[in-house]
Amino acid sequence: MLKTTQMRLAALAVAATLGAGAQAAQTITGAGSTWVYPLVAKWSTVYAKNTGIQVNYQSIGSGGGIAQIKAGTVAFGASDKPLTPAELAQSNLIQFPTAIAGEDVVYNVPGIKPGELVLSGPVVADIFMGKVKSWNDPEIAHLNRGVKLPAMPITVVHRSDGSGTTFTFANYLSKVSPEWKTRIGADTSIAWPTGVGGKGNEGVASYVQRIKGAVGYVEYAYIIENHMAYARMLNSAGKVVSPSLAGFQAAAANVDFTKAEDFYVILTDQPGAASWPISGCTWQILRKSAPKATNASVTAFFRWGFEHGQDIARSIAFGPLPPSTIHAIEAYWKKNLGI
Repeated sequence: MLKTTQMRLAALAVAATLGAGAQAAQTITGAGSTWVYPLVAKWSTVYAKNTGIQVNYQSIGSGGGIAQIKAGTVAFGASDKPLTPAELAQSNLIQFPTAIAGEDVVYNVPGIKPGELVLSGPVVADIFMGKVKSWNDPEIAHLNRGVKLPAMPITVVHRSDGSGTTFTFANYLSKVSPEWKTRIGADTSIAWPTGVGGKGNEGVASYVQRIKGAVGYVEYAYIIENHMAYARMLNSAGKVVSPSLAGFQAAAANVDFTKAEDFYVILTDQPGAASWPISGCTWQILRKSAPKATNASVTAFFRWGFEHGQDIARSIAFGPLPPSTIHAIEAYWKKNLGI
């Protein structure tokens, strides 16, 4: 009861901040990252219930989110690939982080339980380059002594759309595989050497679940929600770790968002025995030239999420930003948007 009352008081504060003109607009539009969709969807449901303001978010991939915010067709875009300060300045944009999370390799191999398979970054790179073609390949077998690996062909599943999840995954592989870095590189869209493409985290998860012998990569919330088989990974410290909120936060502890220009940081392959190697974050992108009321409504929603939505975030393994980062974000809004 107390928490509900607090949220309603927060809603009244939001209304007072926005003013009458902004209150008339009861829908906030956003688009982009499928990685952050589970969090935005859950936040927006509770936010609408407590404020009457709807957040209409299209889960179309980070590339689409960047394109739409640049075109001015949405109030905010979401991307798991941060834009550089130069890119932001060129397009008159700003960005700020939302929550810490991570992604993992998922598989559909009969007889291999969730978390039973151990992989390393170089082996994953070889799988997604099409060099390791069977589940009983010596590279995989070496890491999984005692596990009965079938002589089953591997079907690689990757993203078909512009994706920050792909950027994070490819950025990690570029750090652990010189061949991947040279041949493939890291971006929201890359030239995949092999495999089939699925649209969004949803599409990749669906294909992996349907195709025997499949392997893919998805954000951890999709693993939880779809009860998918996931790999444990060797991290930069040589420790075998499982994907977890604690592991994502251990990776993030190595960076300081408050000291990074426009919050530009990369969380993959961070040091530390507990760090999850494919950790990342989602950034919300706004246009400086948008109406002040529009940007005020967007920042009010995310401020509410930072203040009241952290239990929801933790329930699907999205880690809250530290208070110092949230204070830095609010100062950044004031400086760049006058809000």
